[in-house]
Amino acid sequence: MKLIILDRDGVINEDSDAYIKSPEELVPIPGAPEAIARLGRAGYRVVVATNQSGVARGLFDLDTLGKIHARLQREVTAVGGHIDAILFCPHGPDDGCRCRKPLPGLLEEAGRRLGVSLTGVPVVGDSLRDLEAARAVHARPILVRTGKGERTLKAAKGLTGVPVYRDLGEAVETLLAREEA
Repeated sequence: MKLIILDRDGVINEDSDAYIKSPEELVPIPGAPEAIARLGRAGYRVVVATNQSGVARGLFDLDTLGKIHARLQREVTAVGGHIDAILFCPHGPDDGCRCRKPLPGLLEEAGRRLGVSLTGVPVVGDSLRDLEAARAVHARPILVRTGKGERTLKAAKGLTGVPVYRDLGEAVETLLAREEA
């Protein structure tokens, strides 16, 4: 089975320092839903792994988060794609959980649910914590410049050997082209 794990905010949809608090605030990054559809057509299972500390901060509840994710699924389905699972950490940065990236709990959960090793699995993110979580499970970290990607690049720590792409569309195009070669 081919698997790819994607961060949500800044990779699939526009990020907001004020958090995505409602379905209406979820704005797909141009080309991202189509990239997910391409992955599905190429035989990939697509899992989203996302920190959602807005729940712990009281900015939105789990029901609203479910509605946000339903909207995300609709956006992807509208272009012929499918997200196999959306895993999220609802905890705050000081809660001490194992699921909040950069810790690997969400990624480990994806591997458990699908019964696969994460070694070499592409993990696409826009922040250092996404890349650190990927490395912790021996996955293959990939950085996109969308969302917080440019800020992450400027910090330039921990990026040795990490491929960097303009956006999810370019990352997927490159990934699939390498498979065909």
